[in-house]
Amino acid sequence: MKTRILRSLAMLALLLVVACGGGISQDSYDKIKDGMTLEEVEAILGKHTGGGGAGGEAMGMKISAGAYKWEDGSKLITITFKNDKVSAKVKSGF
Repeated sequence: MKTRILRSLAMLALLLVVACGGGISQDSYDKIKDGMTLEEVEAILGKHTGGGGAGGEAMGMKISAGAYKWEDGSKLITITFKNDKVSAKVKSGF
């Protein structure tokens, strides 16, 4: 019974992502702009499928950098963040 409920919830979540335009496509890639936050990017592409970041402090300034990826079959989008904002994006497999 629990398995059926979990499977149904997973399907519902997938349908919501598709219905809201989330996912990896040229259209969603084009919506990603420099300066966006990870949360804003995930609102467009969905939860990232890998990557991470690191941060520290130098000369009294907080610094962070990281790269996250979104994959769907052969399609891949990699977004680089600097100080928690999009600084670069790359796509392949489109």
